[in-house]
Amino acid sequence: MTRPFVSVLIDTYNHEGFIEQALVSVLEQGLSAEEMEVIVVDDGSADNTSAIVRKFAPRVRYLFKPNGGQASAFNVGIPEMHGEIASFLDGDDWWAQDKLPKALEQLARNPDIGAVGHGYYEVYPNGQRPRAFVLEKPYRLHLGDLATASLFSHLRCFLGTSRITIRKGILDRVLPVPEELVVEADEFIFTLAVAIGGALILDEPLFYYRLHGGNLFQFGSNDPVKYRRKQTVLVALLRTLPSRLAELGVAPEVVQAVLEPVWVDAERIRLRLDGGWPWDTFRVERAAYRLAYRDADFGYGLFKAAALALTALLPPRRFYRFRQWYAEKNLRELRKIIGEPTPAAPVIERRMEM
Repeated sequence: MTRPFVSVLIDTYNHEGFIEQALVSVLEQGLSAEEMEVIVVDDGSADNTSAIVRKFAPRVRYLFKPNGGQASAFNVGIPEMHGEIASFLDGDDWWAQDKLPKALEQLARNPDIGAVGHGYYEVYPNGQRPRAFVLEKPYRLHLGDLATASLFSHLRCFLGTSRITIRKGILDRVLPVPEELVVEADEFIFTLAVAIGGALILDEPLFYYRLHGGNLFQFGSNDPVKYRRKQTVLVALLRTLPSRLAELGVAPEVVQAVLEPVWVDAERIRLRLDGGWPWDTFRVERAAYRLAYRDADFGYGLFKAAALALTALLPPRRFYRFRQWYAEKNLRELRKIIGEPTPAAPVIERRMEM
């Protein structure tokens, strides 16, 4: 089977400590220069990223731009891609050795599928054992009906930047990405991609997601500046995605199901930062519980009822400070004594050996 010519786009910003590992992981996928091009878009790094990337020339093409965020990096890099297939990697992550061949094989076998995603490893900076997040089986996703759209909402984390491999023709239909999406630009891309061509999620981990202090939101997320950036971007997604999805023929109830988790995340951050009414907290946390779990035993049901009652008693900022304290003290382990709910997402989590 002849492999399609594939373009790999790496977006990077001040990743001098990580970018070489990212590049090596791409170049070790077993594809020749005739089969794969590699493009690095540097979003205005002020460290030694440029010098490190340039060591890989001519195998790697380097594009520098002023700092503008992830969407602007994609809008610069994607038009430079010449492959029939496009794959992405963040400059602080790295791929498993067989990631790209497996994704390309699935696209070749399934011409009706527009994109491929997969599980991942989380890697921590403190020596904690990595965790793998995988599905219990492969899943096909589309936005053609409410049930599958709800499944997409649970599995969207398996289609992020370093996970997605997508047909270039579909990617071209997505552009341009709104430049206000300084983070989460990948969510705009993969949501529209699934609406256009569907996706297949593989049941194995094929990339390493590195958590570190420089992550724009996920790690060290007690920073109010990072929270505000995240909230602003989520609001932008809520504003820009509905009309694009409607243009693609996605039914209104499906659009609502796809965007409800985004709304929950945006409202949680807004209430944490700006406050509001206890009723707002109750409404958001009730929706979050309904989205996250299929069912729960009696013990957990009582616990959740008490937690929802607390939302009605505390101002939102105080409630979310309490929720943060609860998480930091790892009290969830004690709470497990009374029962565990059944997650709605068919995800398996396991600790890896060092």
